[in-house]
Amino acid sequence: MLRINDLVFDAWGRRFFDHASVSLPPGAKVGLVGRNGAGKSTLFKIILGELTPGDGDISMPRDARIGAVAQEHPATPVSLLDTVLEADERRARLMAELETAEPEHLGEIYHQLAAIDADRAPARAAEILAGLGFSNEDLARPMAEFSGGWRMRVAMAAALFAEPDLLLLDEPTNYLDLEGALWLEARLKKYPHTALIISHDRELLDHSVDAILHLTEGKLEFYTGNFTEFERLRGEKQRLQEATRVKIEAKRAHMQSFVDRFRAKASKARQAQSRMKAIAKLQDIAPSIEEHVAPFLLPSPEKPLPPPLIRLEGAAVGYGGPPILKGMNLRLDLDDRIGLLGVNGAGKSTFARMLADDLKLSAGHIQRDRRMKVAWFHQHQIEAMDPDDTPLMIIRRALPEASEAQRRSKLAQFGLGFEKVETRVESLSGGERARLLLNMIAMDRPHLLILDEPTNHLDIDSRRALTEALNDYEGAVILITHDRSLMELAADRLWLVSDGHVKPFDGDMDDYAKFVLDRARRAARVASQTAAKVAPEAESPPPPAPPRPRPALAPLKRKLEAAEQVLARETAALAEIDQALADPALYVKTPAKVAELNVRRERLAARVATAESAWIALAEEVEAAEG
Repeated sequence: MLRINDLVFDAWGRRFFDHASVSLPPGAKVGLVGRNGAGKSTLFKIILGELTPGDGDISMPRDARIGAVAQEHPATPVSLLDTVLEADERRARLMAELETAEPEHLGEIYHQLAAIDADRAPARAAEILAGLGFSNEDLARPMAEFSGGWRMRVAMAAALFAEPDLLLLDEPTNYLDLEGALWLEARLKKYPHTALIISHDRELLDHSVDAILHLTEGKLEFYTGNFTEFERLRGEKQRLQEATRVKIEAKRAHMQSFVDRFRAKASKARQAQSRMKAIAKLQDIAPSIEEHVAPFLLPSPEKPLPPPLIRLEGAAVGYGGPPILKGMNLRLDLDDRIGLLGVNGAGKSTFARMLADDLKLSAGHIQRDRRMKVAWFHQHQIEAMDPDDTPLMIIRRALPEASEAQRRSKLAQFGLGFEKVETRVESLSGGERARLLLNMIAMDRPHLLILDEPTNHLDIDSRRALTEALNDYEGAVILITHDRSLMELAADRLWLVSDGHVKPFDGDMDDYAKFVLDRARRAARVASQTAAKVAPEAESPPPPAPPRPRPALAPLKRKLEAAEQVLARETAALAEIDQALADPALYVKTPAKVAELNVRRERLAARVATAESAWIALAEEVEAAEG
């Protein structure tokens, strides 16, 4: 399906691919693995034609379609269901032709729609959207009403719906909750074409792929089997390579000893020369080097506190309106390892904020030891880091009394070498930022560690190191993660956040996976029925009919109103930034803020232009329909 031949690519002062070659068979589900920075995302860009290799070539069958997930789908006034349906370009083109086709051509168009099973498309799109966490009510909502994270899911739904011949997915579970990740595992197993997936999610690589493509030292190595099988085969290969290397080096040393002893003797000179030639022909095998992964430092609390750490009695919490969570009667002790389950939006992060004392109860009672130290890691911390900070500056503020040598030593223990300590945050990888923050929040030896999606930027080896650190840590842990492997290995009890309540879940992760997939199947059936009402279906070829009537005016007007709201919101946001930039004091007091505002202004200006174009197009459609 995909053939990479002798690929060479150099960029940013380094070589990413050094005469790499591989062939992917049709229909294979392949996990692309390698250390952070090895070049996995770069390979995707080369396959998509966004980067040009220095040498070699990439080939696919003629007319093969490649699909990838965009960063996020734009905020348009088009409905969610219609947005996903448009991803099937052939169906969208045929449906558009129906609007203007002459009566004698309608039969052929309907025949082509039937050939691609177009009448099932709305139901199929709704099934995918239900699996990714969208409700039936969401199907008719315009894209502009969804947040960036949900629009990222829409982009993934569109790629899965289009079913390209080669599907490229780059860390797909990073945008999903655990429930979405479990659904995606099952979906990828049934994907009808070839898929190449970059992932550090061990469970997905064990349950959804049938081959592993390993990128290391500029080479691509293909292994059949899942990730566990890959690790076994690679370990055997490394042991064999090391044994062969030791054997060759021993032989080399033996012959060199003979040469050194008898090279000067005339009677042995010919034999010495013969051995020197043999030494020169011996194969050089590099020693097998295991890449070091720095451990995570999660020091246990110095003094244990009497139980319970936290007790909730009839507790409710929210943000000023109706409570998000209510009726909570729970207890947390020092040795508890709790995994929080529940779909996005159920209230897991709200519960974490309450435990971290960042959100006060609206009802009920919470008992907590005043001496308790809480460490809370969440994704917003990474996003909120000052791009101009460096790890050294950050740890100076955290350890004002320490010497410079002690601070640098601490950063080295975190896995940030001397070349990284004075690197600006914006130049650090997501994994390096996450590693820095995870280690720093635990420096104060907390009694309770709250981790909200800690693995998003970590590779498989770093995730394994985090699991080991959590198992060695002797405080309480609250864990929110889409990484099923981490949840299974680090949590010993599960709590389910659902329908405004937090209650113990009776079962393990296998039981929860079955519960989630059964629920997804039920939701998909309901979504399919709803989609039939929301989207028009392709019908069987009708007899010749008169020209189609004008489009219904009411739906167009609703879309136009939604587009007006989007345009007004984006224009108002742009005006706020322009007002801030008009303040002369800003350029004197906080020049760094000026640069940030200018970057935001460029993005908003582009979004305003897009929203304006969408509004104009819809206004013209409404005018034509009224005429």
